[in-house]
Formats: sequence, C-alpha cells, structure tokens
Amino acid sequence: MDDIDAMFSHLLGEMDHLSQSLEQAAGSSGVDVTPQESSFSIGFNNLNESLNELEDHDLDALVADLESKTTGQQCPNHEDTRNPTGNQTMLPAIYQESEPVVTFPVVTTQSSRAVKINEPQTKADKIKVALEKLKEAKVRKLIIKVLMSDNSSKTLMVDERQTVRDVLDKLFEKTHCESSIDWSLCESNPEMQIERAFEDHECLVEPLSAWSRHSENKLYFLSTPQKYMMFTEPQIFYMWKKKSSMSSINSQAKELLIKEHFGGSTVIVPNLEGMLYLKEDGKKVWKPRYFMLRASGIYYVPKGKTKSSSDLACFIRFEKVNIYTTSSYKQKYRAPTDFSFLLKHPCIQKESPYMKFLCCEDKQTLLLWVNSIRIAKYGTALYKNYQAAVNRASAVQIP
Repeated sequence: MDDIDAMFSHLLGEMDHLSQSLEQAAGSSGVDVTPQESSFSIGFNNLNESLNELEDHDLDALVADLESKTTGQQCPNHEDTRNPTGNQTMLPAIYQESEPVVTFPVVTTQSSRAVKINEPQTKADKIKVALEKLKEAKVRKLIIKVLMSDNSSKTLMVDERQTVRDVLDKLFEKTHCESSIDWSLCESNPEMQIERAFEDHECLVEPLSAWSRHSENKLYFLSTPQKYMMFTEPQIFYMWKKKSSMSSINSQAKELLIKEHFGGSTVIVPNLEGMLYLKEDGKKVWKPRYFMLRASGIYYVPKGKTKSSSDLACFIRFEKVNIYTTSSYKQKYRAPTDFSFLLKHPCIQKESPYMKFLCCEDKQTLLLWVNSIRIAKYGTALYKNYQAAVNRASAVQIP
C-alpha cells in the first residue's frame, strides 16, 4: 500500500509539473488563447458590414432589445457564479459543425469594458454598442440579406422567436409589394443545386443555423404560385387519377374537397403512387421503382412483390427530412429528366449517402409529388399557414 501511495503521489507531481510547463510555453510563445468572435450574419462577409446595412430604426431597435435582455441576465448574487447558465452565454453564431461553440462571459461589474448607452449620435457608435451587446445576449439573432427578383436586396434582423410568416410581413412593409399568398422565403444551395421554400410556421433562425460559415447559400423573396396549390386547386392532388375532370371542377366542389381532406383533426394525405426513378447510392445510375405515398413516409414495391400493404418496404420517413427541388441534375447526375427532387436532413449541406434522390417523368408529376409530400409532412400546420396568409392578404386589401 505504501508503494501504491508513493506511485500515486509521484503521478500527481508529474501532472502538476506538466501543466505548469504548458502554461509557461503558452505564455512565452505569445499565443492568444482568448476566444475569437465568429460571424453571425447571413449573406455578408463580416458582422460590421451586416450591421451597417441595417436601417437606423432597425439598429436602434436591436440595441434597445439587447440592452433590456442583458440587463435582465445580470445577477448581483455572487453565489450563482458557479452556475454555467448564470455566468456564460452563447454568442449567436453560424459555425461549422466541427468547430467549437464560442462563449463569452456576461459583464457583471462596472468595468472599463462595460458599455454605457448615452444615446449614441452616429451610426458607428450604434454599431459599436450593438457588437458589444450581441456578445452578451442569450437569444440567437441573425442579420440576413434577402435577395429580390430584380437583383436588389433587403437587410433584416431576425431572432429565434420569429417565424417565416413574421419575416414575410417585414418584407411586405419594406418592399410595399402586394401581400399575396404566393410570396415565399426560399433558400438556395448553389453547390448542391437545390432549393426549397420555407414553410410559414418555421422559425427561420433554426434552419439558417445549419448553414456552414463559408456557405454560398442565399435567401430569396419570390412569388411561388405552387405554394398553396393544394388549397387553390385541390382536385390536382385528390383527383389526380381522373385527369379529364380536373379542369372542369367548380369552386363549390373545391371547397368540399378541402373540407373533406383538411377539415378534420388530421389531414388526409393524397393517395399518390406511381413509377419514379431512384438514384443508386454513390452512382450516377437511376433505376425505376414503383413508389407509394403514405402519411408516415414514402414506400416502394420490392422486386418480385405485389402492391399489397404487407409487401411494401419503407423508403424514407418524413420526421427528420425536408424536400428540395433540383436544377440541372440531368447534367450533374445523368438523371433521366430535369424533374428531380431530393430528401435530406437540413443539417446536411454537402453531398452525402444519407440523401435520397428521385426523378419524375414530367413537370406535372414533380409538382404532384413535391406538394403531396408537403401535405404528408406538415399536415394541419400547412392548412393553418394558408388560412393565415389568406387573412393577411384580405386585411391589406380592405381600404
């Protein structure tokens, strides 16, 4: 036992000596061990640039909001300093998954670094205050640049509490465009050649936080007539087998279809099925398979099996994936047609074996599958989004 105690004491001494050596080496080499500030703006090269793009009243609102939050976070009780949630906050950042999260201490004393807001007169002063307060704020905030169809852009500040619907309302105010139900906020990934329109109920900060720091992804404010086509033209999705009667349906019959499929506590998913081309993993080879849409996901008929429910195999479930439309996949992946879509987790930002590629015969089939999958994935939330968009558009039109 004496030998074991001696060995343990010797080990502790060696560890202490090693830690002291490392501290001395770091000090003599002049290495800066302070955490580096990360960029948390979307569509800008740096934070100063993004803050400068904000209009004065938006910048004033940002500073006031951050001031109220950091004041509420400061606690005079020194006994709470050991609580991780009481003495540190996360810098809202867009960072790569492999990079560490950067944290900053909350200013709790009246030091020279504490910022005093005395009604800054210049925009530079306001930006300086905003930079300091953003370090201390717990709520995640992003400054985003949204591109318009005419190549102009608008700069907005959004936080994690705001939905896409809130951001769309801001854009309506800034652009003075007609508040139509067709307007969407869309993300584009040029590297993967994919895009999708955010759903109105989504909190925008969450999907944008999945973008890598040096991402070339962009945000667009676009009119997308197919956004709520399942409500304006429900017969396309629920009478797709009767192609001859789809164009002749009247408004009363449309309302009946909507009530029948969306009026209950759960949404009835279109009974969609048909032949699609599936891209093999890691290859530019596409093979036809017979797929069926269900509320829980997409299923297919295995080789040599029947279309019976007991024979169906699950292709993918919708809980953890989003649907994206593609561009030029006929050239990129030798797809049979230009009408492809893929399903992937939003955090996947580069090509991965966990993505599922499907290709349709024509544009109408692509429209049918993409929007039917949205119905299956979002259910009643999609119908509530549509109703809110209609009410918003109607309220604006009232003189």
